[in-house]
Amino acid sequence: MIATGEFADGPVLGIETSCDETSAAVLIGPRLAGHVILSQDAHERFGGIVPEIAARAHLRQIDHVVGEALSEAGVGPRDIDGVGVTAGPGLIGALLVGLNWAKGFAYALGRPLVGVHHMEAHVYANSLDAPGLEPPFVALLVSGGHTMLLHSRAWGDYILLGETRDDAVGEAFDKVARTFGLGFPGGPEIERTARDGRPGRFRLPRPMLTSTDLPGDSAYLDFSFSGLKTAAALLAGELTSTGGSERLVQARPDLAAEFQEAVIDVLVTKTRRAVDLTGCNRVVLGGGVSRNQHLRERLNTELSGTAEVHAPPPRLATDNAAMVACVARHRLLAGERSSLSLNADPAYPFPGLTPHLT
Repeated sequence: MIATGEFADGPVLGIETSCDETSAAVLIGPRLAGHVILSQDAHERFGGIVPEIAARAHLRQIDHVVGEALSEAGVGPRDIDGVGVTAGPGLIGALLVGLNWAKGFAYALGRPLVGVHHMEAHVYANSLDAPGLEPPFVALLVSGGHTMLLHSRAWGDYILLGETRDDAVGEAFDKVARTFGLGFPGGPEIERTARDGRPGRFRLPRPMLTSTDLPGDSAYLDFSFSGLKTAAALLAGELTSTGGSERLVQARPDLAAEFQEAVIDVLVTKTRRAVDLTGCNRVVLGGGVSRNQHLRERLNTELSGTAEVHAPPPRLATDNAAMVACVARHRLLAGERSSLSLNADPAYPFPGLTPHLT
């Protein structure tokens, strides 16, 4: 039995419960040996995540999910050499379920514990699919709660290049999908509907892409999706008021295509600017919105010859414990540990992050 604080690069257990996925994973060395993600389906009728429902579902599921991951990896609890768990950001009730479970497990077996930042884990997810991937690179992180551009000079060393000033891109997808009468989550619904549509029939703004933005300006690499969301809602309202709900239904594919195109125009342009500014020849994607196939295709096309684009497979792009275990193993090997007094924090600080370049 390994004493508390020691780590021999044996199996690492990762736990993720920051939102509505209950997930556990086991890494044996760099190999993903077991991985279970259980998504909650109780939120769709509410059109968004209900924090109390999410926390209760995690409580019901976590024992089973961890057990399945251990079984898939062919290990038992006492074989685990270290534990990583998402400590934030996320929904406080949901985070507490996973964190307290992980702390109890680590304490009972005398294993070292590492608290993990959810968005940093999305950066690391790329290394699970591409083991040779190393910084420096530009990271575009796009999820329901975050939109960020980072320059990673080394693992754990990041410069914040740009971030959203209001809504995250995933949140905008969810709210606009609801405005268009589509389901939840909004990102996949808009992407699916947009396949039958034609961008350009309706025109939506591309926020913060004005010609006055220059390197060094605060707006150059920042994002804003609040105005775009409002413009989409006004357009949907205008169509409904002039032609009723039937006109909105008929226009949905073109509306979805234009909204998706507007978002991707902004994301791709800002990422290209970040590549030019840093001189990096690699871009990595992370977060649930990075599953959008049109976004991946546009980035690959527009950065062709300038930077290679790495995107995790869809299962590793969504919230998952494999990426948490990956960060934990890296930090455990570096001798880092978290105290059992570690608490969940919806504003958990991003480790190694420095402010915007000026």
